Amino acid sequence: MTGRLVVGTRVRDALQAGAGVVALETSVIGQGLPYPRNLECIERMSAAIEGAGSTPAWIGVVDGAVTVGLDPAQLHRFTEPGAATKVARRDYPIAVATAALGATTVSATIWAAAQAGLTVGATGGIGGVHPGTHPDVSADLLELARTPGLLVCSGPKSIIDPAATAEKLEELGVALVGYGVDRLPFFLARETEIEVEHRVDAPAQAAALVGASTGLGTPSTVLVCNPVPAGHEIDPLEVADATAEAARRADAAGVRGKARTPWLLSALAELTDGRSLEANLALLEDNARVAGEIATSAAAAT
Repeated sequence: MTGRLVVGTRVRDALQAGAGVVALETSVIGQGLPYPRNLECIERMSAAIEGAGSTPAWIGVVDGAVTVGLDPAQLHRFTEPGAATKVARRDYPIAVATAALGATTVSATIWAAAQAGLTVGATGGIGGVHPGTHPDVSADLLELARTPGLLVCSGPKSIIDPAATAEKLEELGVALVGYGVDRLPFFLARETEIEVEHRVDAPAQAAALVGASTGLGTPSTVLVCNPVPAGHEIDPLEVADATAEAARRADAAGVRGKARTPWLLSALAELTDGRSLEANLALLEDNARVAGEIATSAAAAT
């Protein structure tokens, strides 16, 4: 790779050995979770992927380079409160040119993963279409539409309009696939009323989607939607009420742009007495496990 885009030693060795690798964003630890719970997130997600036989590839901008496969010392820098700036794919040139510590969102992560030859990733919830008369639309959606691969998620974040997001993804040509479910998961809630057209029930079935997508050269990401683990979910009505209150507080505080999503997630944790934070960590770990199993199965099939 070039000096602007580098692959860490452990990830490079795994790729050369034909082993499974899972791409991971750093925005979740840089902005999405508070310290020291972000350290716990790293440990849980990495262990889940390794337990499934694959290698975790945390992605971020460090010292003027987009790095696919951060080493422990590099990764620890992202956990320090306020240390990293939030980087979407469009922000890469600025972050690299200024040598900023850049925590990657979904859009930035899947782009870098594809450049390095990684086909499987994991995240929590994706961005999407925000509620409102003139809704903001996450940059994640367009990048999902033009970047090949497979991403395991728990559906749209709770602060997103799930129906509008599903419609937008369909318009953009991004496939939604339920993992053991027939309805779209909704981050903290296990399901919505939105039916997903496609379903897989095992890692090998999902891995077959990776192989088919690669073979066909289709340009978009397949979204495999895995619900929050049973026992960690929050009632959808409670989530809706807490989300509405968090949005009101954000509007009153004038929180907009990149700062809004992490601010809302923090407010949700407060409004749910910390239960949304615990659910978030549980689904992140489980999505990492599922992605690791899919990556291992896909590697074995090649």
